[in-house]
Amino acid sequence: MITIPDSHIDLLQKPIHAVLTTMMPDGQPQSSLVWCDYDGTCVRVNTTRQRQKGKNMQANPKATLLLIDPNNSSRFLEIRGQVEITEAGALAHLDELTRHYTGKRHYYGHIFPVEQKEKETRIICKLTPKKITLDAIHK
Repeated sequence: MITIPDSHIDLLQKPIHAVLTTMMPDGQPQSSLVWCDYDGTCVRVNTTRQRQKGKNMQANPKATLLLIDPNNSSRFLEIRGQVEITEAGALAHLDELTRHYTGKRHYYGHIFPVEQKEKETRIICKLTPKKITLDAIHK
């Protein structure tokens, strides 16, 4: 198992926006700005089955996540790996991310209209690292 190096674990602990890249059905990469967290094994991203990144990962479970240190753009962490998708606990996870990134209690009703909650199925996408790339200083 590949683990996140101690030198860069802080990038997953701070509320830093990450770029998630998935593959479109036609083979083109598709990148999205996302919130994420780390459970000690996997990096977790929350989305819906209906959004493009969710559809892409359901069809092709390979993804890349890139985090850049906002205080030093030369310092970054790229994680390539395999995604496992689950609906279990997805809404609670989304609210945890919302509190971490915004200080608001709930995603629906504070960030997105509460009515949207019934129109989509939330999922947690657990990215298991298969390859990690660090900035040149930490290679």
